[in-house]
Amino acid sequence: MRLKDKVAIVTGAGRGIGRVISIEFAREGADVVVTSRTKGEIEKVAQEIRALSRRALPVVCDVSDENSVITMVRKAVSEFGRIDILVNNAGIAGPVANVVDMDLAGWNETLAVNLTGTMLCSREALKYMIPRNGGVIINISSNVGRRGLAMRSPYVCSKWAQIGFTQTLAREVAKNNIRVNCVCPGAVEGDRIKGFVEKRAKILGISFEESYKQLEAEALLGRMVTPEEVAAAVIFLASDESSGITGQSLNVCGGTVFN
Repeated sequence: MRLKDKVAIVTGAGRGIGRVISIEFAREGADVVVTSRTKGEIEKVAQEIRALSRRALPVVCDVSDENSVITMVRKAVSEFGRIDILVNNAGIAGPVANVVDMDLAGWNETLAVNLTGTMLCSREALKYMIPRNGGVIINISSNVGRRGLAMRSPYVCSKWAQIGFTQTLAREVAKNNIRVNCVCPGAVEGDRIKGFVEKRAKILGISFEESYKQLEAEALLGRMVTPEEVAAAVIFLASDESSGITGQSLNVCGGTVFN
């Protein structure tokens, strides 16, 4: 087990990538604090973790709300005594629209959840990692944070900024034996991408199937990646196997981007 007896916080853990990361962490021996805004979802994930004979703590948390994040991290430390790993996975897709039609409220919400949420969770977790002189933070960005994508400007900007935040934070906390890295998935199979594909198809005046195939074709592998493939990269970066890696952004995108 690569994460035996580690304590991890995974945000946005109720579904999709976050759910799979949480369960795979448990398979690798970690106890997991699972957080999201939806109580029913994280309680179900917590049950799945406990079925693997690991401890789980579901905590409802809005990562864009400072007090909510402070409370969540305090509950985690109260329950488990420490934080070894933080995965900043919580995020929203945001508006699908050209900039000329952009809704300011949707823009602000996307940045608040995807970017400010990453900062708040990192800030609070570091208050417990730094005194222990150790820890790992992994931010879930996106391949579009490296190349841009039409009709997704708030999402793209938030994900691009996460990469810069990763590099900056890695420089700040290396002296405390804390590593900070980033995973940049491509289009990931699941309900979330289907919602984007549907909106994109409507705007472009094409069918859902054509829109879906266009996204698949962007990857050299000719398909979307799976949540399990993203989770495998996260586990590697959380484990001692990556002990010499910090400040890096790892693409898991099927060959959509190379940089």
